[in-house]
Amino acid sequence: MNPDLPPADALPPTKRVRSNLRQRVVWGSIAAVLLIGCTYGGPISFGLFFAGVQAVMLKEFYRIMRAGGYAPAKWIGIVAGTWLFGITTASLLLGRALAPSLFGTFGGPPAGAGSLAGSAGLAFGVGSSAFHFLLLFLGLPVALWLREIWMWPGNQKPFQNIAVTLGGLLYISLPMSFLSLIALDGGRYDPRHVFCLILLVWAADTGAYFAGKNFGKHKLAPTISPGKTWEGWAGGALLALVVGWAFGQFVPDIPLTHRLVAAGVVAVFGPLGDLAESMLKRSAGVKDSGTFLPGHGGLLDRFDAFLLVLPVLVLLQLLAG
Repeated sequence: MNPDLPPADALPPTKRVRSNLRQRVVWGSIAAVLLIGCTYGGPISFGLFFAGVQAVMLKEFYRIMRAGGYAPAKWIGIVAGTWLFGITTASLLLGRALAPSLFGTFGGPPAGAGSLAGSAGLAFGVGSSAFHFLLLFLGLPVALWLREIWMWPGNQKPFQNIAVTLGGLLYISLPMSFLSLIALDGGRYDPRHVFCLILLVWAADTGAYFAGKNFGKHKLAPTISPGKTWEGWAGGALLALVVGWAFGQFVPDIPLTHRLVAAGVVAVFGPLGDLAESMLKRSAGVKDSGTFLPGHGGLLDRFDAFLLVLPVLVLLQLLAG
């Protein structure tokens, strides 16, 4: 250490704030470019990018569980979660490989051939994925039990360890795989839907932050997240609805009622997803899920709202036919 240089914590508060802000802007910009580029690059880049995102989120979840006293099978879980995400994405998106519109072209296939090709491709994807789902859910418990037997008595909570490992797949990998359903528009890949959902979540977070900072008085869940207020939630919900209405200029093919319903789901279940992750971290005595994005925390901190929003949106989509 250079004795002529002051320690980091001795820097003036204004310089530390500027440094943190610069770090947040730089890494946030890099993440935004990657997100937009991979989403608009087509279904393959979309699938690879979000497969990596859910893998990092799952790793951070298992880190939190280890801090809470459990010993999940981290690498078995990450491989299984990525496989689960890949199966779902491939069956919905890459299963249309017979369709000419696979690689990011948003127009319809050639007349007389595209519909049949698309149906055949999707049917092939769904059919082939059934075998992989069966293989995963039959093989995974065996692998986990073998691991616990091998690690005994070093791991004193075998049943809890297996439950935590599987819980990560249900909490993170399965909901994130539903993003592929959002990306589909009549069987075609349309990145605008994913981008609009991301903007809705961002709008709800931004509105909640500014409304809570300026008007927040009544605590929303003080024992879980003391900083959240009902006024902040109302501001986030209002901005999400406004953005959902404004999306008509960007995605005119989505009816206004559908856009407002999506905004309402984000406004209600996004904060619940955030509270769920806050409760998870508090139970383990952890402040941030990770340090993957310097200045922003972990990816689980950034995508926690999606873990409850996506299942509800997909459920409504299926019910609506």
